[in-house]
Amino acid sequence: MSSITKQIVLTLTVANHPGVMTHICGLFARRAFNVEGILCLPLNDSSFSRIWLLVKDDERLPQMLSQIEKLEDVQAVVKTDDCKIFMQLAELQKI
Repeated sequence: MSSITKQIVLTLTVANHPGVMTHICGLFARRAFNVEGILCLPLNDSSFSRIWLLVKDDERLPQMLSQIEKLEDVQAVVKTDDCKIFMQLAELQKI
Protein backbone atom coordinates (compact mmCIF):
# COMPACT_ATOMS: atom_id res chain seq x y z
CA MET A 1 0.00 0.00 0.00
CA SER A 2 1.33 3.41 -0.98
CA SER A 3 1.96 6.03 1.71
CA ILE A 4 1.34 8.79 -0.86
CA THR A 5 -2.07 10.33 -0.32
CA LYS A 6 -3.81 11.76 -3.35
CA GLN A 7 -4.79 15.42 -3.27
CA ILE A 8 -8.24 16.57 -4.28
CA VAL A 9 -10.03 19.91 -4.54
CA LEU A 10 -13.15 20.81 -2.59
CA THR A 11 -15.15 23.55 -4.28
CA LEU A 12 -17.42 25.33 -1.83
CA THR A 13 -20.11 27.88 -2.63
CA VAL A 14 -20.55 30.00 0.48
CA ALA A 15 -22.27 33.14 1.71
CA ASN A 16 -19.99 36.11 1.22
CA HIS A 17 -19.64 37.89 4.54
CA PRO A 18 -16.94 38.36 7.19
CA GLY A 19 -16.13 35.27 9.22
CA VAL A 20 -17.06 32.55 6.72
CA MET A 21 -13.45 31.66 5.92
CA THR A 22 -12.69 31.56 9.65
CA HIS A 23 -15.52 29.07 10.23
CA ILE A 24 -14.33 26.80 7.44
CA CYS A 25 -10.63 26.96 8.30
CA GLY A 26 -11.43 26.56 12.00
CA LEU A 27 -13.31 23.37 11.24
CA PHE A 28 -10.24 21.94 9.52
CA ALA A 29 -7.90 23.18 12.27
CA ARG A 30 -9.94 21.65 15.10
CA ARG A 31 -9.64 18.26 13.42
CA ALA A 32 -5.92 18.70 12.63
CA PHE A 33 -6.74 18.34 8.93
CA ASN A 34 -4.23 20.35 6.92
CA VAL A 35 -5.39 22.51 4.02
CA GLU A 36 -2.64 22.46 1.37
CA GLY A 37 -4.04 25.37 -0.66
CA ILE A 38 -6.84 27.95 -0.50
CA LEU A 39 -8.30 30.17 -3.20
CA CYS A 40 -11.39 32.35 -2.72
CA LEU A 41 -13.19 34.70 -5.11
CA PRO A 42 -16.60 36.42 -4.97
CA LEU A 43 -19.20 35.27 -7.47
CA ASN A 44 -20.91 37.65 -9.87
CA ASP A 45 -23.42 39.25 -7.53
CA SER A 46 -20.98 39.23 -4.56
CA SER A 47 -23.57 37.73 -2.20
CA PHE A 48 -21.78 34.38 -2.56
CA SER A 49 -18.16 33.36 -2.89
CA ARG A 50 -16.45 30.29 -4.21
CA ILE A 51 -13.69 28.69 -2.16
CA TRP A 52 -11.33 26.05 -3.52
CA LEU A 53 -9.53 23.97 -0.93
CA LEU A 54 -6.66 21.66 -1.85
CA VAL A 55 -6.66 18.81 0.65
CA LYS A 56 -5.43 15.25 0.98
CA ASP A 57 -7.96 12.54 0.23
CA ASP A 58 -7.45 10.44 3.33
CA GLU A 59 -9.80 8.39 5.49
CA ARG A 60 -10.93 11.47 7.44
CA LEU A 61 -12.22 13.33 4.38
CA PRO A 62 -15.78 11.91 4.35
CA GLN A 63 -16.28 13.12 7.93
CA MET A 64 -14.85 16.54 7.02
CA LEU A 65 -17.25 16.79 4.08
CA SER A 66 -20.16 15.95 6.36
CA GLN A 67 -19.11 18.65 8.83
CA ILE A 68 -18.58 21.28 6.10
CA GLU A 69 -22.03 20.64 4.66
CA LYS A 70 -23.53 21.35 8.08
CA LEU A 71 -22.10 24.88 8.23
CA GLU A 72 -24.86 27.43 7.84
CA ASP A 73 -22.99 29.56 5.29
CA VAL A 74 -22.07 26.68 2.99
CA GLN A 75 -24.50 26.36 0.08
CA ALA A 76 -22.76 23.58 -1.88
CA VAL A 77 -19.68 21.38 -1.78
CA VAL A 78 -18.21 19.59 -4.78
CA LYS A 79 -15.27 17.19 -4.56
CA THR A 80 -13.05 16.80 -7.62
CA ASP A 81 -9.65 15.37 -8.41
CA ASP A 82 -8.97 18.16 -10.92
CA CYS A 83 -6.16 20.10 -9.18
CA LYS A 84 -5.27 22.07 -12.33
CA ILE A 85 -5.90 25.50 -10.81
CA PHE A 86 -3.48 24.82 -7.95
CA MET A 87 -0.86 23.38 -10.31
CA GLN A 88 -1.09 26.58 -12.40
CA LEU A 89 -0.65 28.70 -9.27
CA ALA A 90 2.35 26.60 -8.26
CA GLU A 91 3.89 27.33 -11.67
CA LEU A 92 3.43 31.08 -11.09
CA GLN A 93 5.24 30.70 -7.79
CA LYS A 94 8.37 29.54 -9.66
CA ILE A 95 8.60 32.77 -11.69
